This record gives sequence, structure tokens and C-alpha cells, in this order.
Amino acid sequence: MTPLASPTPVDVADARPRVRPLRIFAGILLLVVAVQVAWFLISNPRFEWDVVGQYLFDPAVLTGLGMSVFLTVVCMVIGSLLGIFLAAADLSDFAPARWASRLYVGIFRGIPPLVQLIFWFNLGYLLPRIGIGIPFGPELVSWSSNDLITPLTAAIIGLSLHEAAYMAEIVRSGLLAVDSGQRDAAAALGFSGRQAFWRIVLPQSMRVIIPPTGSQFIGLLKGTSLVSVIAMNDLLRSVQLIYNRTYEIVPMLIVAVIWYLVVVTALTIVQRRVEAYFGRGYDRSTRLKVRRASLAAEGA
Repeated sequence: MTPLASPTPVDVADARPRVRPLRIFAGILLLVVAVQVAWFLISNPRFEWDVVGQYLFDPAVLTGLGMSVFLTVVCMVIGSLLGIFLAAADLSDFAPARWASRLYVGIFRGIPPLVQLIFWFNLGYLLPRIGIGIPFGPELVSWSSNDLITPLTAAIIGLSLHEAAYMAEIVRSGLLAVDSGQRDAAAALGFSGRQAFWRIVLPQSMRVIIPPTGSQFIGLLKGTSLVSVIAMNDLLRSVQLIYNRTYEIVPMLIVAVIWYLVVVTALTIVQRRVEAYFGRGYDRSTRLKVRRASLAAEGA
């Protein structure tokens, strides 16, 4: 019987990457598409890049950009604070608080933000005067609704209340991601329910809350463009006022697009850094679990 020949030894140092024809084809196809798009942007004179450069740093455009960023920050802060209290109410053992929280989330998530903005802007139709007094009793002081509900206040109210509904679901998902043993340990150490929430549960849930919150912040920045319908002088309305005068619609829209992309890119970089900060000490498997929980919160 002939003995079997020993296998030829293989040196891994001589290994070469396997040729993948489909990947090479896909790469070439993507390169061709990118070149075609770049050529379209450069060669088409209707983009009027000289006009874009002329108005990119126009004071009116920069003022509108500042208003958009201001609205985003203010509404996100108010919406986040209200969302935290709504999430805490939803998870509490007090049934009326749970019902009120879920009713609020259901209403303000179900109504489009554009409809909410128009409604708040026209609140004076329902309430000509807004007053403070004893329930079902005399009114102590009142103000004209048209004086209080300006485009700015209507934008802040509408966007903040809408954002609070989404933040409530994000925070609730993050709180549920914290192991119940943490609450038991806090109770064993003598923490009250409120202390355990603010000092133990909420800080640990930030790993899950931060990613979808960053996405909500970016979405809110883009959503501020809706306030142009109530005559709020944001970035979009600023370029609209210019192209209504000059009839250079496409170049002015490109100006708005460039500034939105710049701000969103900056916010994305900050979001990544914040995620990395709160994700310290987590291994890859744990991060995957946090990512799945974050995606579930975004889809809630």
C-alpha cells in the first residue's frame, strides 16, 4: 500500500488577497457615477456658483442661520426636559400620570409638526386673551393672544412640544435598558425613588439615550425650516426673501443646502465624540446591544 504524500506546507506570508470581480466592478461603477455627478455640478451653468458665492456669507443669510440654530438649541433643551418628566411619569406606579404621559405622546407624535406650528400661530382665534386666575372662577390677569403668540413663541411652543413627545420615548427606552438590579441596589443604600432616578438610573441610561438624541437634534435643526410658513425669519425664509427679489431660486436654495450640511456635519462630529465618551468601558458586544436599543428607541 502506497503511503499518502504529506501535504505541502503553506506559508501565510505568501498569501495574497482573493480577487473579487464584483467588488471591482462595483467600485468602478461608483467612481463613474461620482465623476458624472461632479461634472454635472461643475458644467451646468444654471447652478450659478458665482451667485452662490456672493450670497453664502450674506448678513441676512447668516442671521437666518443663527435663528435656526437658536431655535434648535432652545426647543431641544425644553423638549428634552419635558421628555424626561414624561418618561418618568410613564414608568411610575401612579396610574393617572402614566395615562397623561401616554396621551400626550400619542397626540403630539400623531400630529405633523407643520400642523402644530400653524395651530399655535393661530391660537388667538380660539383664545383672544390668555389669562391666569382661579379655575372656573374670576380671572386675575390676562394678555392679548396676538401680543403673546408671535412667530417666535409659536415656533418655540410647537417644536418643543413636538420634540418632547419623541424625547419621552427615547428616554423611556434608555431607562428600561438599565438593569432593575441597579434600582434595587440604590434602594438598599437608602436612596429615595427620585434620588435613584437622577443619580443612578439616568446617568447609566445615557449610553442608550445619546445616539437617538443626537439624531433627534439633527432632525430638529432640519425641521426648523418649517417655521418659514409662519413668517419666522429662519435660514430657509432668509433665502426665500432674497430669491423672491432676485428670482435666483436654485442658487439661493444651494446656499441654504450648504449651510444645513455644514451645521449637520459639525453636529454629527460632536455626537460621535459624546457617544464615545459615554461608551467608555463597553466592549464590542455591549456596544452592539446598546446600538440595537438605540435603534429601537428611534423607531418607537
